[in-house]
Amino acid sequence: MTAEGDTLWIQRALELAGQAVGISEPNPRVGCILVSATGQVLGSGSTQRQGGPHAEIVALRDAAARGHATRGATAFVTLEPCSHHGRTGPCCDALIAAGIGRVVASIADPNPLVSGRGFARMRAAGVAVDVGTGALLARECNMGFFSRMIRKSPWVRMKVAASLDGRTALDSGESQWITSDAARSDGHAWRARAGAVLTGIGTVLADDPRLDVRRVPCSRQPTLVVVDSRLETPPDAKLFLPGRTVLIYAAVRDAGREQALASRGAEIVYKPGGGSSDSPKVDLQAMLADLALRETNEVHVEAGYKLNGSLLREGLVDELLVYLAPTLIGQGRPMAQFGPLASLQDSLKLEFLSTAMVGPDLRLVARIAARANF
Repeated sequence: MTAEGDTLWIQRALELAGQAVGISEPNPRVGCILVSATGQVLGSGSTQRQGGPHAEIVALRDAAARGHATRGATAFVTLEPCSHHGRTGPCCDALIAAGIGRVVASIADPNPLVSGRGFARMRAAGVAVDVGTGALLARECNMGFFSRMIRKSPWVRMKVAASLDGRTALDSGESQWITSDAARSDGHAWRARAGAVLTGIGTVLADDPRLDVRRVPCSRQPTLVVVDSRLETPPDAKLFLPGRTVLIYAAVRDAGREQALASRGAEIVYKPGGGSSDSPKVDLQAMLADLALRETNEVHVEAGYKLNGSLLREGLVDELLVYLAPTLIGQGRPMAQFGPLASLQDSLKLEFLSTAMVGPDLRLVARIAARANF
């Protein structure tokens, strides 16, 4: 096949990888297409839920169900086939056993348990392996997985809904609703792709939100993470939903409150760090490291201006998801509270990734400059 042909098939495999968003976590989002020497699609698939088959296995099963032989075929896959025994067997061995003659992969798996071993095993078995087609898009699709494997921290995306002049609420705290119903539904789609939704105790006490995914189809609810230094989360808060995992990160121990929250199914994790005796703080960096150990790839932040400011000030935010409503509020609460800066040179530099209209609102996705260079 030609290089142009490889690109076209990888593009289709990347579309399949997109179907795994919100499903495959904590595993990476991977798509695979098996193609015969004559250009016939033999089978295809994407990675399924945790513990389920990876994309390569789904594609091989699809080919078998269609009655297609795969010997001599080419497998187009968006990530290096795994080579280790985890919750499933090695995909590289399955491709070898199926007689696949060539593998075109977008990018190597950053997981230290794989990291080139899948490619090496297939080459040793006589399979031709080409790597690199679609690498940037494949990495972008799995930015959270790459972040967790390389930086040992999840990819952090901060969502903000604001007026055109950057206000997220009136001084009274009233904020429902600045943006439109369409923007709120779109925000739920972004929640669904994350492994965890993070908020602060201020938001819990002020709004009593559920912060679940309910406006779009979702096969699993993200973990809810609450930054709550003094364990002030009410045991009857709406966030305690049946079957949902709730993690509360605290800085001050309180056995009575811990017991009450644990009775609602919450897990209390103590990560004290800084602050004063009057105002204890959670070590936010340690919290993110702990979430990575819990196999969280992406964290979706929906918090108030104080926690937003702390995360930005400590350099822990990778990306901003901002919905701007065509309205002006004037005096009110900002997107984030940090500073004051000594100079404009100290401002946080962003790179716009995309803009789109969502109903009457403008959606902006902006990345912290240089945060993706890892």
